[in-house]
Amino acid sequence: MALVSTAAYSRVASWLDSISWRGIKPGLDRTRALLHQVGDPDAGLHGVLVAGTNGKGSVCAIVDSVIRAAGLRSVLLTKPHLWSYTERFVVDGTPLTDDGFAQLFDEVSDAAHALPEELTPTAFEMLTVAGILLAARAEPDVLVCEVGVGGRLDSTNVLDLGVAVVTNVDLDHRDLLGDTIPAIAREKAAIIKRANAAITGATQPALGEIAARAIEEQASLTVVGHRLPPGFAGSGREVPAAGESLGWAGVRVRTEFAGAALDVRAPLLGAHQVGNVAIAVAVCDELRRRGRAIDRTAVAAGCARARWPGRLHWVDGRPGWLVDGAHNPAAMDALVAAAADLLRDRRVVVLFGVMRDKERGPMVASLRRLNPAAVVLSAPPVDRAASPEELAADFTGATVTHDVDAAMEAAAALAGQDGAVVACGSLYLAGEVLSRLGAL
Repeated sequence: MALVSTAAYSRVASWLDSISWRGIKPGLDRTRALLHQVGDPDAGLHGVLVAGTNGKGSVCAIVDSVIRAAGLRSVLLTKPHLWSYTERFVVDGTPLTDDGFAQLFDEVSDAAHALPEELTPTAFEMLTVAGILLAARAEPDVLVCEVGVGGRLDSTNVLDLGVAVVTNVDLDHRDLLGDTIPAIAREKAAIIKRANAAITGATQPALGEIAARAIEEQASLTVVGHRLPPGFAGSGREVPAAGESLGWAGVRVRTEFAGAALDVRAPLLGAHQVGNVAIAVAVCDELRRRGRAIDRTAVAAGCARARWPGRLHWVDGRPGWLVDGAHNPAAMDALVAAAADLLRDRRVVVLFGVMRDKERGPMVASLRRLNPAAVVLSAPPVDRAASPEELAADFTGATVTHDVDAAMEAAAALAGQDGAVVACGSLYLAGEVLSRLGAL
């Protein structure tokens, strides 16, 4: 049975990988048509839809962990994956099996073929519908869904789950979302729907756009770690987000839950996770307000158990590996700040690979602040990846290789047994490295 399952998964995954070059096709009409074709499974689903430039996956993972700690049923839909498409579909903490994924996707694909040509969905839209169909059948107490790119035209925006989150807003996907923070914020804030509870950790000027959308949609607004915009005329509240990195132990966060102070810890590395944990707690507080049986004990336990692979993911060894999917300037800044603190006594070697469409200059400038002893450049086996030769123009004396195995071997040798390799620049690269390290 395992061989049949693997073959079925491989067939679907190979097809999805083969059309990934087609890229993103914004719009909701195709997704809505496909949802209708499979019986409108989005009707009646409740939970949280999470957008943002960075941190949205971490927030989703923490919220899902808390829900399960409370003894509630959950479905977690995230994107992209590190190694297997099954990572995107998690029911009660367990990813979908290879065979289950293949069967689910085949069902959605058959429905897609029944649509008129002008409504033919993209692969990403089919994955979105597959996740919604899975959630409807699992009947969770809470669905936690991560938005893909932007919000307004992302296929996940067909969902109205009641709680809408914009973690933060920075410059990324400028070709699709706009060249300014306010423009990108408007795209992301469009996931806020009529009478939702909106939650954000964004600062100005993005916060002003999110607040405007909340007022327009008569949604309540919770601002985490910052003040409400001056003169805010809607229903709003402010929630504290203080805390600090505990080094290899993760972070400590001081916020509030159910109107009282709350002090929690999470094993996620990096001071930037303080804000993500506080946002996740605010989400769980809102779910509590909406009738979900979540108490302080569950929040503390869920935060303590939260795990989000591929983000400041430490793999102990000789050398050790710090693997992070940082793929935009803000994420790279957070990685470098954390790595400088965590690896201060080690010889550091950087293994870097990035997609061609990313804003590489600021990312490279951030990496230079690590003062690495050496840099190895490579590319994951993805059509969008920048060639190592392209990247070599940004680094003097870097080792260049197209093969990830060879790149890892070179980086490990350059770091030495007591050193550390920081592998970063793309979630695709992070997945390749973690798989080879046996850490997925």
